[in-house]
Amino acid sequence: MKKIYYLSTCDTCKRIISDLELKEKKFIFQDIKTEKMTATQLEEMQKAVGSYEALFSRIARKYKELNLASKQLTETDYKNYILEEYTFLKRPVIFIGKKVFVGNSKAVIEAAKAELK
Repeated sequence: MKKIYYLSTCDTCKRIISDLELKEKKFIFQDIKTEKMTATQLEEMQKAVGSYEALFSRIARKYKELNLASKQLTETDYKNYILEEYTFLKRPVIFIGKKVFVGNSKAVIEAAKAELK
C-alpha cells in the first residue's frame, strides 16, 4: 500500500509531498481534515508503529490549550485524542508497502526517500 495521511493546508506536508514526488508515485492521499480518519485506520497505524503515543503530536495547539503536558496520558487517551481532533496526529503518516514513516523530521523523510528508490 502507498498512502499518505496529511493536511492539505500544512506547508510542511506540501513540501514533503513535493520533495518525495508522491503524486508521481501514485499514492492514495487522505487529507485528515476533510476526510476524517476512522478508528480502524488509526488502529492500522498503531499496529505498524507499535503505539498510539508514537502517532501523537505534542506540538498541536490543543495540546497546550488542554494542558495535556501535566497529565499522565495512557495509550487509550492518545487514541481518543487523535480520533477526536485530527491535529493530534503527528504528520504526515506515510505508508510504503509494509513500512510506515511518521512525522516530518529530517531522518524520517530521508528514510522514506530511501524506501521509495
